Amino acid sequence: MYDLPAEIDVRAEGSLRIITLNRPDNLNAVNDALHTGLAKLWPQLNDDLDARAAVLTGAGKAFSAGGDFTYLAELARDDDLRKKTIAHGRDIVLGMTRCRVPVVAAVNGPAVGLGCSLVALSDIVYIAEDAYLADPHVQVGLVAADGGPLTWPLQISLLLAKEYALTGTRITAERARELGLVNHVVADPYGEALTCAKRIAEQPRQAVEATKRMLNIHLERAVLASIDYATQAEYQSFQTEDFQRNIARLTASKKA
Repeated sequence: MYDLPAEIDVRAEGSLRIITLNRPDNLNAVNDALHTGLAKLWPQLNDDLDARAAVLTGAGKAFSAGGDFTYLAELARDDDLRKKTIAHGRDIVLGMTRCRVPVVAAVNGPAVGLGCSLVALSDIVYIAEDAYLADPHVQVGLVAADGGPLTWPLQISLLLAKEYALTGTRITAERARELGLVNHVVADPYGEALTCAKRIAEQPRQAVEATKRMLNIHLERAVLASIDYATQAEYQSFQTEDFQRNIARLTASKKA
């Protein structure tokens, strides 16, 4: 219903907007179209005056498996694409942070890389019992400019944020709940998220939106303190030998 690529599906259920990352055959791994769509999504949702709450989920078995290896290889070679992607990463983070519409994440499977970031930027999170979070930017050789490290220090201890950011260790659903990275571990994250979003949509509108904004002012301040440094550092990391060697290896292993 918005001006978006097919990789993001948005449909209306009354005052709710159901947002689905839509590359199920690729575990919703992020390619250029999906990344561009995410940058365009949040301003359109914000401007949709009929929208009172949104559910964010993934099609198929995953929430999002992170960056598509082919896309990452293109970013290593194409400077114009790299500049656009870095700018869009900033737009995604700030767009979600500033969006007036409450976003309830239904994490139906692995949420890796940018998928993990979308979870961290959501307002309420329901996660499947067998799902997990992970931010492997550093493992691949990248700085996580739009990743968990931007927001995790507001959600968990700085020591734990460093551990998960620097090692890329998977965070199980239950561990994520214990840490405060998700709200609820459930058998049916989509159903639970939909129920929650409906409940929010029934609350007084101005009170909901102003309260979300009040809380997200803290988040926005933290993001703005580091995002310019982070995006410049990530731009540089795409050009390092470590990243190019790692992505060549990962692309080769995928084809094998």
